[in-house]
Amino acid sequence: MSYQHGIRIEENPTTFDQPMQSLSSLQVVFGTAPINMAENVPGAVNTPIIASTFEEAKRKLGYSENWNSYTLCEAMDASLKRIKVGPVAFINVLDPAIHKKNVASASLNVKDKEAVINEEGVLLDSLVVKNDTADLTRGTDYLADFDQSGKVVISLITSTSISTLTVTYDQLDPSMITPADIVGGYDAATNQYKGIEAVSTIFPKLGLVPTILLAPGYSKEQEVGAVLAAKSENINGSFKTENVLDVEGDTIEKAIEDKGLKLFDDKSSIVCWPKVKINGKTYWYSTIMAAVMARTDAENEDVPYKSPSNKRIPVESAVNSQGKEVYLDQLQGNRLNGKGIVTAINMRGWRVWGNNTAMYDYDIHKEAVPDPKDRFVAVRRMFNWWGNNFILNYIDRVDDPTSYRLIESVVDEENIRANGFQARGQIAGARIEFRQADNPVSEILNGRIQFIQKIGFLTPAKEIVNVLEFDPTMLTESLFGGEQ
Repeated sequence: MSYQHGIRIEENPTTFDQPMQSLSSLQVVFGTAPINMAENVPGAVNTPIIASTFEEAKRKLGYSENWNSYTLCEAMDASLKRIKVGPVAFINVLDPAIHKKNVASASLNVKDKEAVINEEGVLLDSLVVKNDTADLTRGTDYLADFDQSGKVVISLITSTSISTLTVTYDQLDPSMITPADIVGGYDAATNQYKGIEAVSTIFPKLGLVPTILLAPGYSKEQEVGAVLAAKSENINGSFKTENVLDVEGDTIEKAIEDKGLKLFDDKSSIVCWPKVKINGKTYWYSTIMAAVMARTDAENEDVPYKSPSNKRIPVESAVNSQGKEVYLDQLQGNRLNGKGIVTAINMRGWRVWGNNTAMYDYDIHKEAVPDPKDRFVAVRRMFNWWGNNFILNYIDRVDDPTSYRLIESVVDEENIRANGFQARGQIAGARIEFRQADNPVSEILNGRIQFIQKIGFLTPAKEIVNVLEFDPTMLTESLFGGEQ
């Protein structure tokens, strides 16, 4: 720095509120990102990338406003900027080694020693820049980097006489991504996980349990939704989680029909419709719903006992699959809820509306009452959360000697833990037992012991009724002071 004397002003960038950290609700989002801008391009393909802030996600995965092509960017914005909750695990399936196209030749005008490639997705390592037929050397003749919109800016270092440049490059092609890429799979020959199957690598690599799975823009496909639901039932052979899906339709009835046709009826699934808008941007509702779930948990000691329903959301309107605004009141919202679809209604402000998982159908269950552990989102999530935590809390006891000390320690610790949740009003109660009837000698000799734990989770007060009755005696008392 040069010698300073006098008075001057410096400015710092604006500091925004950082996302609230949710320790128990890890969203795992599958989709595509402009990883040509990522700090480590090869390391951002089919592997979980954890980000707690928008800036961190942008640095690790790149960012684009073109959410139709780069779906993970929508989830970055929804969770880390709008709802302000993290961390989020992003799994990008866009592979620059496969999903790309070649731009053989493009001419660029140079102005003030700069030229801009007015395209997103340029892979810098593939960029070749020429002045007529002469190759220019990056770092010697020019510099190349991305601007804020993801376009490549070529800055000439020395020459001032060049008026045009010719460039060739490879470019990411998100249009090549299919539902099969999102579904992915496991290749035993290479020990490589892809797509949704890559969720299996999160706990072994990072020690974090996935709790909310979503694939905005792709979960509306039957194949993707079915695999998300199936994966939610068994991650790493131990853990259970939830998944958030979208359905399409221009009307309420079309959305209900779409859910039925795609067989989105699993207890692990939370189905959403329609889309919503924030500051003119359109979001798949699954991205907002998943973020609200995580935010609600974070605000309640990371225990998912409260329903996300009726929580305020910062949206300005709801739109259908054609982008046309739809107006949903409580009655219309209830129609969707009755078919296992969570929606958004504007009732003194926009809010999430719906407590039912995808398995619920009022037309079926008004006679046959469904199991509350499978019907209600909050109760289903508590079962998953409680079971996952039991595994984490007692994994160290596996392979210990089967003794009274082992059994007593599990029973005592678990009952004490349950009493704490009950005292805080997070559960109605819980009790664990080790019963002789459940543990015959043959099973104990085979190395298997079994506990039974009965838990009362709190169902949501989805309907509050106040019965009003006119009392004429109050009228006479008011008029005559109680005189007859």
